Amino acid sequence: MEEKPARILERLVNDCLKIAPCDLEVRYAEPMADHSTFKVGGPADCFLRPSGAGFPAFASALLASARAQDVLVFVLGGGANIVVADSGVRGIVLDTGGWAGDTEPWEGGLRFRSGTSLNDAAEAAALAGFSGLEFLAGMPGSIGGAVWMNARCYGKQVSDVLAETEGLDFSREPWDKPEHFSLPTDLSEFGYKRSPFQSRQVMILSASFRLVPGDFGAVRAKMAEYRHDREDKGHFRYPSAGSVFKNNPAFGGPTGKIIGDLGFRGLRIGGAQVAPWHGNIIVNTGGATASDIRALTQELASRVKAATGFDLEPEILFVP
Repeated sequence: MEEKPARILERLVNDCLKIAPCDLEVRYAEPMADHSTFKVGGPADCFLRPSGAGFPAFASALLASARAQDVLVFVLGGGANIVVADSGVRGIVLDTGGWAGDTEPWEGGLRFRSGTSLNDAAEAAALAGFSGLEFLAGMPGSIGGAVWMNARCYGKQVSDVLAETEGLDFSREPWDKPEHFSLPTDLSEFGYKRSPFQSRQVMILSASFRLVPGDFGAVRAKMAEYRHDREDKGHFRYPSAGSVFKNNPAFGGPTGKIIGDLGFRGLRIGGAQVAPWHGNIIVNTGGATASDIRALTQELASRVKAATGFDLEPEILFVP
């Protein structure tokens, strides 16, 4: 990174720390391959991981200051559904992973900080005697990312149990202070892999879930079943982001089956390959670049379009 931009970012971060002190890990030219399940991605100009009780105030100050100085901020969840470009991320990556733990009771359920891993949230719910989050067991990612995406698996989606979302909205003027919001769930605003947060520049701080009492043994058994199923489907054999494309009921079957039936499993570009065992998973076989993954995603969509007329919609996000 050039010396001048580095000084600008360093000064911005230090100014925010004076406004809102917190525990802060700062890295410059940080490889984003170390922060995504695909294990690809170039360096972030500035990588920040705030933690402790000062997290919300620091995040608010950072978002306001960065917007005022025309510095881009990318909010990172668990890195489970993204492909960061080989050129990396200009500006600041704000990692929410330090804003985790401290699960709180909530009327009829639990509240989790956005950086809490999905697996940890499922475990915490089971230990608290609740059922409703079993489908998250073994799923990579964070609470914030899952709410943003309205993550779905095993016939359940986050919005089925999501009661309320708290966060910072930095999409509207004035830029001097992001708007704090607490939004009760309106199911009409959620859909298949869709949430109202995708159309706004927001950082989710916490999510409250409406759960039901559950037998600890039965809940843990169901969680173990889901974890084993993910393993059996090969989700963790190689670095990947799980499903590449969304399913569409209008296509008459799951996307993975459509791709498999067309004979495209094993299709490869560079180090990226359509999993030989599942048509809707692209894996990094070793040494793949973000460009390889993007090119294979586009090639796969093009071949399916030519063969069936179906327009596949990517589920993974390309950054930038």
